Amino acid sequence: MTAKLPAHVAIVMDGNGRWASKRLLPHNAGHRAGAQNLRTLSEEIEKLGIQYLTVYALSTENFSRPEKEVQGLLKLMHEYFQQYIEDSKKNDMRMRFIGDTTRFEPELQQKIETLKTLTREKKGLQVTLAINYGGRDELVRAARKLVREAASGNLSPGDINEETLARTLDTFPTPYPDLLIRTGGEKRISNYMLWQLAYAEMYFSDVLWPDFGAKDLQGALTWFAGRQRRYGGR
Repeated sequence: MTAKLPAHVAIVMDGNGRWASKRLLPHNAGHRAGAQNLRTLSEEIEKLGIQYLTVYALSTENFSRPEKEVQGLLKLMHEYFQQYIEDSKKNDMRMRFIGDTTRFEPELQQKIETLKTLTREKKGLQVTLAINYGGRDELVRAARKLVREAASGNLSPGDINEETLARTLDTFPTPYPDLLIRTGGEKRISNYMLWQLAYAEMYFSDVLWPDFGAKDLQGALTWFAGRQRRYGGR
């Protein structure tokens, strides 16, 4: 157990497809294993006392994947969101969502709203799922909100600054991530929380997401504990 824990951990859960391919399984089998690992690791993160967890579950770019894989991902979300609804009766986790959820069919949107409503008063780990999310798309939508406010006379262009922009982002009022973990060996952020990750420490692991367990998480947290965060200062 490390003494210096991040308040907010963000994760790019990469490697589901490669995990499945190594086992001669379809990609959606990897996504299912990854979804189960998220449930397991969320419980571990809550036990450690970390307050916020944000995970990249489905990007705007993921919709360009083969139709069979996309439909499998959407079916998986239906199943696991229903499971999270059941879980909410016995745990204290709060569920939030970022991204443009209007693209999803009404039944899935309803499950999202149900989860938000059922867990709104929960005081445990706050889990945010980024679905149909892209950092650039989020900034474009934020800019449009500010333009509409300025056009309606509710906001002066001169009042637009970092604080006013931050308030229009999907993640508000969740604090910015302290630690980004990306599994699967890639070393990029892939259009994930471009604004919010400005001063996050970034930890890259070669372990594929379905295999990323408690020991791997502890390794990331131990690495984080050794970092000196200067935020541009000395």
